[in-house]
Parts: sequence; C-alpha cells; structure tokens
Amino acid sequence: MKIAILDMYEGVPNEGMRCIRELLLQFAEAAQVPMQINEFEVRGQKQVPDLGYDVYISSGGPGSPVDSAGSDWEKAYFHWLEKVLEWNLQPSNRKKHIFLICHSFQVVCRYFDLGTVCRRRSPAFGVFPVHKTKAGEAEPIFSGLPDPYYIVDSRNWQVIQPNEEKLAAMGAEVLAIEKERPHVPLERATMAIRFSPYMIGTQFHPEADGPGMRKHLLTPAKKQRVVEEHGREKFDNMLELLKEPDKILLTHDTLLPNFLEEALAYQFSQTKPT
Repeated sequence: MKIAILDMYEGVPNEGMRCIRELLLQFAEAAQVPMQINEFEVRGQKQVPDLGYDVYISSGGPGSPVDSAGSDWEKAYFHWLEKVLEWNLQPSNRKKHIFLICHSFQVVCRYFDLGTVCRRRSPAFGVFPVHKTKAGEAEPIFSGLPDPYYIVDSRNWQVIQPNEEKLAAMGAEVLAIEKERPHVPLERATMAIRFSPYMIGTQFHPEADGPGMRKHLLTPAKKQRVVEEHGREKFDNMLELLKEPDKILLTHDTLLPNFLEEALAYQFSQTKPT
C-alpha cells in the first residue's frame, strides 16, 4: 500500500503530521499490510506526488485558505489533484483514494466553488460535536460513530453556504455540519464532504489523538497560549474531553482507519490471482 502525505504546514511546528504518521503505522501493523509512506512539502517547496500512489492524505495547515489563490504552490497542488481526478475517471484504471484535512479541505472547496470560504468571527478551538447529514448517516467512513460525534477543531476560517448546484454537478454530498447553536444567529459550517467515490474531506482533524493532544496542551508554552486566548475553563474542559473514550479517542480510531480500510479493500479487490 503506497501512501503519499501532502504536508501543508509550511514548516510550522504542529501535531498534525505526527498524528498522521502514527495513525498510518498503527493501521499498517493492525492490518498486517506492507506500507510505503512518502511525504511532500507542498507550500514551502512546491512538492507534489506523482500518480504512483494508492492513497493520498493532504494535511491541515496554518494561514488563510483564500490568500494563497494563484500562488505557485497552489498551481502545482491543483495540477496534481486534477491529474488524480482524471485518472480516476478512466474505467480501466485502478482508483486512487484521497483524504483532505482542514486547510486542504478549505482550499479544495474554494477551488471547486463548493461553498463560501471566509474568516470566522472568532477562532474555533476545542473539542466539539458535529452532526451527520442524511448522506453522512449512510457514509461508510462514518460507520461506528454516533450522531453527533466529537472532533478536534482548530481553525480561523470556515466553509459555509454550500453551493448545492456545484455539489450536485460534481456528484458531491455534504456529510457533516457544525454543532447547532440556537442562541447564535450564524450559519453552521460544512464540516465534511464526500467529493467523489474516491475522495473525501473534513474541515476538522480526524487524525488528532487524545493522549498526544493532551500532552501537547500541557506543555507550558501551549498551555499559556490557550488559557490566554480561550480561558482556563475551555482549557480544562478540553483536557477532560480528550480522555473520554467515546469522544476524540473514538473519532481517531474510527474515521481515518475506516478510510484506509476502504482503500485497502479496494486494492485487494483489484488484485488478480496469478
């Protein structure tokens, strides 16, 4: 199983890449499948993979998903994406699976004009419930997750006002939306989309692991920053939610592993006996 990780963090220290690497190694061991993993630094070095991979995971990242429009790295990134999508349209080709996380999800939604990508009124940070749509209830990748299920959210931007016409033309469906807040007169963000039979994405971080995130939050610098920006109550609440087995631990152990299992099952189904 050949997997390419498209690193969108532009050299900024983060937990996302660690979580993705560890999750892939855990899956390879549990599934007893040989795995080749290569990483590509997209934004700083304009690196993108070729078509020689079975699975592509495009990470989250810092900064604006809008201001980079027209940049050299985006041109390379979308050229790669279009090549994979064209490949998957050919009936005789073995399909390649794509998972988009947070920043990657946002820039792809902007590229295909699937919704409004804009800055949030205030940053989203913490552990929050998200709700499945009708399509999300039938989504195999969400199998094993309750409704609502809990996610790690860390973003200043959002995708809202889904473009139903563009979604329908692409064959895409919204799978999850932001928690309902009756006291806040703001539109709920689009939190997950099935773009095609072989491409899915989330505006949150399904790779986030409870113990690792907890350890990261307890480092003095991170703790000070979170408490200053979000308050001690939010900090303590997030630490507690990270420990609960039916919250972030369940999402971490379910969503991306289900995606990898689906991709692996597809690869096995395409293997012809010799």
